Amino acid sequence: MFEQFKTRSYELERLDTGDYTPAEYRRWEKEMFFIHRFFGEIRALRHSLAQDICDSGSKRGSVLDVGAGSGELLSQLAKTTLDIETYFVGLEIDGMAAKSIKARSIDAVQADALMLPFGDSSFDHSFCTLFLHHLSDENAVQLLREMARVARKRIYCIDLNRDPTSYYTYKILGRIFLQKFTLEDGALSILRSFTIDEMAELAMDAGLTDIKVERSRLNRLILSARKK
Repeated sequence: MFEQFKTRSYELERLDTGDYTPAEYRRWEKEMFFIHRFFGEIRALRHSLAQDICDSGSKRGSVLDVGAGSGELLSQLAKTTLDIETYFVGLEIDGMAAKSIKARSIDAVQADALMLPFGDSSFDHSFCTLFLHHLSDENAVQLLREMARVARKRIYCIDLNRDPTSYYTYKILGRIFLQKFTLEDGALSILRSFTIDEMAELAMDAGLTDIKVERSRLNRLILSARKK
């Protein structure tokens, strides 16, 4: 029963193949807003990246969200760091997502996360949420390497933990609240995700240093590191 959790799945999600309708995507955006709030991405950001920004002593800062989705997390992060003048940028490869980010009055860049169109140390921090598991192992390492390249300080990566309890809980609760597209892709996301040791190994393979992987509530992992 638990064999499928021993190693990560490489089956592609519909979100990655583009096999969804505009209506499904719009509902997915709304449901992801609920998931971020209920399952803890916002809380994880507040207790990691936002805390780092607030404790830095700087009056200004800059943050890049890689794979920013609709930009909801950037909006929440801006509210958490009101005392610091922070420039936020959301990067997305999907055109509809980039438009959603711009609609929040946040600068958006449509580009490939594995080839970030920014110079070295262009931002103080870079982060991603629920994005790493969409990639192959090789591309996950490349993503972390690119995020660190453009960040002067630390990078943060918040993602799922491949765990049977969270998988079955999500499937049970998801049947009540979520459309089929979000439910099926979300369950597959957990199977595609990493363990603590696997995330740390990805960061080491990316050549990063000062690597930390911590558990957040509701089965989220927070990887933080910086370039050497």
